[in-house]
Amino acid sequence: MRKIVYSLAVSLDGYFEGPNGELDWHQVDGELHAHMNTRFREYSAFLTGRVTHDLMADYWPTADQNPASTPEEAEFASIWRDVPKIVFTRGTTTSTAWNTTIRHEVDADELRALKHQPGGDMVVGGPNLTATFQALNLIDEYTIYIHPVLVGNGNPAFLDSTTLTTLDLVQTKTFTNGVVLLHYRTP
Repeated sequence: MRKIVYSLAVSLDGYFEGPNGELDWHQVDGELHAHMNTRFREYSAFLTGRVTHDLMADYWPTADQNPASTPEEAEFASIWRDVPKIVFTRGTTTSTAWNTTIRHEVDADELRALKHQPGGDMVVGGPNLTATFQALNLIDEYTIYIHPVLVGNGNPAFLDSTTLTTLDLVQTKTFTNGVVLLHYRTP
């Protein structure tokens, strides 16, 4: 059975972006990007909200055509274009290009049915959408990449919840740039 995996880069003090949406503090080097490409190549779907999708769609469709792109960035551009995307939005989005399907609500039964289909795991990103998935008990694994930086303020990686969720540690990995991967599974 496929799993839904929450994957996110966070600061040591728990933020996924700065107060104005800054991501420039992410410390993604060639080693980390190659690791991410290996993981993301195995996913059968990217599950995102509209804001995350639009952010990705602004850069990745043509990143491999940019002469300044690293080989890892060029590789990820191809991965991003090819992997099917399900975008959850209450509003509208301008494009369903690049294997994109729009959903106007999170349907737990539909997602559980997707988990029973053959293929690789699916990745969900972004705290708002993830909070909905958590409330519906849809997340099977968490891969959190902790960057060695204190942002000080911003948007937290996890929204407030009244649900206690215990997790089993599956893997840790430290990258040479100081980023630490924590990989957990729900029991």
